[in-house]
Amino acid sequence: MSDTALRPARFRYGAVLPGWIGLAVVVFWLAVALLAPIIAPHPAGAILRVGTLAPASAAAPFGTDFLGRDMLSRVIYGARYTVGLSLLAAICASAIGSVLGILAAVRGGWTDGVLSRTSDALISLPHLMFALVIVAALGSSLPVLVGLVAFSYIPGAFRIARSLAANVNAMDFIQVARARGEGTPYIVLHEILPNILLPVLTDFGLRFVFSVLLLSGLSFLGLGVQPPNADLGALVRENIEGIYDAAPAVIVPAIAIATLTIAVNLAIDGLLGRSRLTD
Repeated sequence: MSDTALRPARFRYGAVLPGWIGLAVVVFWLAVALLAPIIAPHPAGAILRVGTLAPASAAAPFGTDFLGRDMLSRVIYGARYTVGLSLLAAICASAIGSVLGILAAVRGGWTDGVLSRTSDALISLPHLMFALVIVAALGSSLPVLVGLVAFSYIPGAFRIARSLAANVNAMDFIQVARARGEGTPYIVLHEILPNILLPVLTDFGLRFVFSVLLLSGLSFLGLGVQPPNADLGALVRENIEGIYDAAPAVIVPAIAIATLTIAVNLAIDGLLGRSRLTD
């Protein structure tokens, strides 16, 4: 009896172990982004005396870049732009898309029709191609980059939220709430939102990953964060010509992007995606 009772508990903890590992890595990168001025050994633009594209040394553990700047410091400051811009864009995309999705599901009629058709039209646009056109027209300032990435992923967040809210809105307890005289704000905040919050948070994590990859791709093409600032994608582009002489200058920022995106996916799948196992 006791052995049978213990098996589900072991399964639950084992199932979420990768999620906790992923969460720890995400928290690490968040801490790096927040504490960059404190933990970076050198200012982001400081040029060291060890030379350009120098190998790893005590003065520069990850070597130097094409101008002789410490790569460890550049990666730390680059994480600040990558994490900060991607997080802000993902919050905007998920918040706006979720609000519009819930509104479409609850109101129905022409409101749902207009929002859904607009979302279908926007989601068909290739994100990178659309981003290249907008950046070429408006420039690549930080507000433009955040707004562009957020706008690119609002339709996806809208479709997820609308689908979830529509399913909940059709359930009997919603009709009971309407029958007892509850208004739309109450139904949305107390009946629909609590029942779709977990999937919406899961989708938010995916929007964050997509934002990191889109921003890194734009920076690799030279259309993202502009010098003297740089995010992780820009660091790869700046030093790509020195990959044979100073491989860490290219590999380290690429690994940073990979660990951040993989860790978010592990956290989503291991913690949010498997949360029902602990119910």
